[in-house]
Amino acid sequence: MRYKPLPASLYKRNRAKFMQRMKPASLAVFNSNDIYPISADSTLPFQQHRDIFYLTGVDQEESILLLFPDAPDPKHREVLFLRETNDHIKIWEGEKLTKEQARELTGIDTVYWTHEFERVFRDLMRHADRIYFNTNEHYRASHETETREDRFIKWAKQQFPAHKTERSQPVLQRLRSVKEPEEIEQIKRACDITAKGFDRVLQVLRPGMYEYEIEAELAREFLRHGSRGFAYTPIIASGPNANILHYIQNDKIISDGELVLLDVGAEYGNWSSDLTRTVPASGKFTPRQKEVYNAVLRVKNKAAKLLKPGITIPRYHEKVGEFMTEELLRLGLLTEEEVKNQNPERPAYKKYFMHGTSHHLGLDTHDYGILEEPIQAGMVFTVEPGIYIPEEGFGIRLEDDYVVQPEGEPLNLMADIPIEADEIEELMARQKNKK
Repeated sequence: MRYKPLPASLYKRNRAKFMQRMKPASLAVFNSNDIYPISADSTLPFQQHRDIFYLTGVDQEESILLLFPDAPDPKHREVLFLRETNDHIKIWEGEKLTKEQARELTGIDTVYWTHEFERVFRDLMRHADRIYFNTNEHYRASHETETREDRFIKWAKQQFPAHKTERSQPVLQRLRSVKEPEEIEQIKRACDITAKGFDRVLQVLRPGMYEYEIEAELAREFLRHGSRGFAYTPIIASGPNANILHYIQNDKIISDGELVLLDVGAEYGNWSSDLTRTVPASGKFTPRQKEVYNAVLRVKNKAAKLLKPGITIPRYHEKVGEFMTEELLRLGLLTEEEVKNQNPERPAYKKYFMHGTSHHLGLDTHDYGILEEPIQAGMVFTVEPGIYIPEEGFGIRLEDDYVVQPEGEPLNLMADIPIEADEIEELMARQKNKK
């Protein structure tokens, strides 16, 4: 294991919080992800389903968690099912969790092998009135692949049609959006690894490199420091490519005078970081580039100060839009007439800043959170405004990760990563002088 597991006490608290919100005489089931095939005998690297990881810390395929607070036998109130290992698996794949290791990792006393699940589940369902299913209800979810969770839900509904059903997601959306201190430490660790990658970029970036060479340098640093790699597909966008919001080809030669937008983040122990910086390939911003850069930075700094308990996401984005409008007027990209006559449903600033400013961050890069509910202390958000000017051949986005505090301004987990234009120029000049 590349990362240091968090204490079982965290996962016990997470399960307790979920079970406190369950209806009487109900049980909940959470499945691990599949190992997804590519073709022939090739597969994608395994990634654990974040919900079962949040509740157990188990990072292994073919795992199942069952929670039944009202089980007649106390030993069945929390039950973990694991893939049984053998000598053949040990030789070809390596060690899997033993029952004793799983108890120590999760704090769950009752552990069965996965092939025993159906027998145990059928017995427990005799004592339950309803079952909680864990469907994917994230507001960005869009996929066609049938998951292990999907297959279980289909089977359970066929086998137990008389049982009532509930949804786990409304509970998890609220629980996972507010982080425990241990979770914030893991996110901070991911941010610190990302910082090392960005430092490396400032050392090596120069005109004539391919964008993917920068991606390789980042991957090198992330892996060197205990990360499994990128928390999401990296964006290395030079020149006009920065105006493509989800540009991931990363295959263009970086030209002299261009800006390079880096939207990258390391994961650590399944927790994500999310950073964006925009830097000059030659080491020096042009006056116009710096003018736009500083406008984006002012919006980011103002936006971050709004992240306080009680504000709603819609109101937050409305205020950020006002900040951005002021800056676009100052830059000459909007006119007073355009702002005066703008469609409230499509504000004028959206021409140059067309995406949202913030999203929840945690076990998923776009983490759980109910957007209609007020922000709470302990939530972690990105703040990432941008200005994109295709007609001028560049775009600028800046992003840091913040923890909402009970009082005062949020805590910037990336405060140590250079962001001021003058500091970036100074650091890049220092690297040039070393060569």
